[in-house]
Amino acid sequence: MKFYLNDLGIVSPLGDSKTENLKRVLAGDQTGFVLAERLFAKRPAYVGEVQANLPRVDTSAHVYYDCRNNRLLLAALDQIKGTVDGMIRRFGANRIGVVIGTSTSGLSNTESAWAGVAQNGHKPDAFHYKQQQLAGGADFLAAYLGLTGPAYAISTACSSSGRALVSARRLLALDICDAVIVGGADSLCRYTVHGFAALESVAAGLCKPFGLNRDGINIAEAAALFVMSKEAGPVQLSGIGASSDAYHFSAPAPDGKSVIKAMRMALQEAGKAAGTIDYLNLHGTATPLNDAMESRSVFDVFADGTAASSTKGMTGHALGAAAALELGFCWLLLTADDPSGELPPNINGDEFDPALAKLNFVKPGHYLGRKINACQSNSFAFGGNNLSIVVART
Repeated sequence: MKFYLNDLGIVSPLGDSKTENLKRVLAGDQTGFVLAERLFAKRPAYVGEVQANLPRVDTSAHVYYDCRNNRLLLAALDQIKGTVDGMIRRFGANRIGVVIGTSTSGLSNTESAWAGVAQNGHKPDAFHYKQQQLAGGADFLAAYLGLTGPAYAISTACSSSGRALVSARRLLALDICDAVIVGGADSLCRYTVHGFAALESVAAGLCKPFGLNRDGINIAEAAALFVMSKEAGPVQLSGIGASSDAYHFSAPAPDGKSVIKAMRMALQEAGKAAGTIDYLNLHGTATPLNDAMESRSVFDVFADGTAASSTKGMTGHALGAAAALELGFCWLLLTADDPSGELPPNINGDEFDPALAKLNFVKPGHYLGRKINACQSNSFAFGGNNLSIVVART
């Protein structure tokens, strides 16, 4: 049984269209980072912020879903609406599912609501509990589109939207759905930035994936939505590898054995050798422990020097949306009519850490020399929830 990613909607600090995101990620553009004083209590820090004007959820039937997270989803949905409408006409609203990965949902609205309570003694009239529910984004998309198939959320920290693809594929394989709108969204809020600051994981400046002086992440927001089905499309979802090591609540297992297992599982399911992968999108958080573990693990699997980079140096870490966002970059590479095969660089403003395993990090202006045919993307999460996905040009 084959599964396809028929279309993509993508909104990130790099832009609100497929064209803009591909252009700016290939250029190593870091202009999506802004110094955010409003989010941090002690010192301002850089975050990856979506700067596009987002559509409001203003229809009377759905206004209580209005929050930044759902506005991000709506902006991504607008890019794939034609494909979604075609699937609904062919299969029926009851055969279309929605699976969304997130770690924040509309939590920023909850923060504003409790600020209102502290200041005025009551929550704003516009606040509704559905805005903060983890499944709020899936509920919103299903209600907005009039879908009656399964609609739910996955929340496994930074692998959430990747795990959503695993779940969506299962819905198709079990013939519960004929198509699934799947991906993720996360929006900036004080809760997450303070949490990562408490873990001493927030970078003092811009993040430096695999850099000698790397010191943490830049938290970001984004949304990426795929239409997945068994109908032939431009990109095939070829293989998925998932593992869990449960080594530590927040730190990765340093030996990387579980990560190696996930990468090899994805390759085996795709029927591909490591040397046939043209580009590997690394999880690459720019934290000391993650980058050390990942470089060691990738070197074990891709010892032939597969071109690799972390795009977080341009977008920041979009947490629950990161897996779908970065797989979205792979989708864009595979659908580009680029005979030279330009690749996203690993931007870190720093020298690479010589103590790390020697990977073939993509430098600005690097080309494969032919069309890109196969990509792999890694996503790792708290608790050792590991995921690796292989996608290929159809």
